Amino acid sequence: MKTKLQGSPFQRADSLPAALGAAVTAAVIAATVMTGYIPATAQPNDQLCGREHFVASWAAAPTDSLTPLDAAGAPVPMAVDDQTFRMVITPHLGGEQLRLHLTNRFGPGPVTFAEVTVGEQTEGAAATGIHPVTFDGNRSITVPAGEDIVSDPLSFTVTSAQPLAVSIHIAESAGPPTKHWNANATSYYSPPGSGNLTGRTAANQFTSRTGSWFYVRALDVLASAGTHSVVAFGDSITDGFVGSTPMGIPVDRAVADTDSRYPDFLQRRLDHAGIPVSVVNAGIGSNRVVTGGEPFLFGPSAVARFERDALSLAGVSGVLVQEGINDLGLPPPATAAQVIAGYEQLITAARRAGKKIWLGTVLPASDALVDGVLLAPDSEKHRQEINTWIRTQRLTDGVVDFDAALRDPGNLSILRADYSSPDRLHPNPAGYRAMADTVELSTIAQHPHC
Repeated sequence: MKTKLQGSPFQRADSLPAALGAAVTAAVIAATVMTGYIPATAQPNDQLCGREHFVASWAAAPTDSLTPLDAAGAPVPMAVDDQTFRMVITPHLGGEQLRLHLTNRFGPGPVTFAEVTVGEQTEGAAATGIHPVTFDGNRSITVPAGEDIVSDPLSFTVTSAQPLAVSIHIAESAGPPTKHWNANATSYYSPPGSGNLTGRTAANQFTSRTGSWFYVRALDVLASAGTHSVVAFGDSITDGFVGSTPMGIPVDRAVADTDSRYPDFLQRRLDHAGIPVSVVNAGIGSNRVVTGGEPFLFGPSAVARFERDALSLAGVSGVLVQEGINDLGLPPPATAAQVIAGYEQLITAARRAGKKIWLGTVLPASDALVDGVLLAPDSEKHRQEINTWIRTQRLTDGVVDFDAALRDPGNLSILRADYSSPDRLHPNPAGYRAMADTVELSTIAQHPHC
């Protein structure tokens, strides 16, 4: 099933003849006063129009530094000392130059990246074609606690869907690394005291595996004029979590390294159609729209992190938001009105930044233990209120009806069995593919105003 996104009534105002400009402006201002709708800027976006520019090819929203286990239950380092992390990431867009974003957002103090390299993963922790990455011309950079950093541009051929190995040496003692808790991908690191292995092609000294991403935040590539990125923003459903038990955790290890998140399936659809759009993932497991989950893996609320994790990424033209079930199911629970108010804040932020925004309906979970019968027996009522508002509002550039595509036709309050993980909350890979198939490509493919 494919659900068409609903268009904004102001979406094509910029294409009207110049003589109508004053009338259109007056009408938009009047509509803003009456409905709260804030249109995206009509100013040309020089970063996306008319020349080459950097576009986000891959991203992962930082979650925390204190959760001691990854999503599969394996321990993660709670201290770092003269060791190398080799993080494996899979870009969604190719190019001949790259920029690397690193993060110390949740570190307890400053961290020094003594050397950073990037190469192509060959197998496991092995890599080839390794190149050093610089920051303001230096191979070493110290990043204060709470901050992110972007590298200098590097001439390096990035191929879409070809995994890269980003290696980071921390020479001095440091606290627990900032991470993205559930990577759904396998990365590697060496033991304390093993030194700088960033240039090593062999895998043998990277003796530990992890299902988290440490320190890496995003990868940009230099792209042609008109190419842009769309951010998939949300919770564990956007992040691609597939539960292995009725309680959800641990994550199903079989999905690791398969790129089976819904944004991955959506990217493959865009590639097949020849549409120059990169879909980057800003999902965080257990994230909520209006309630923060710091200092652990839940991450800051959607409202708090929207600018940093979505709007600020390179080449972004719009954001697809699918989030809200955890607000209803995790303590302290939020009301439907509070979640809707959170959506309105996201919409306002996107409009002020001149970005498009689409809302996805919240998936059913009435028979799930988490966010359902055990923790939130009344969540279905609130979910229906939220989805009714999403479907009928006209503040966004459109709606993607994920709920209609994945719910059981015989019981609209639960997921279809063939689309569900054992936890009855998260889709399985077939469900994530169905989510991707629900998105109307022509809408997210529209180039920003130029």
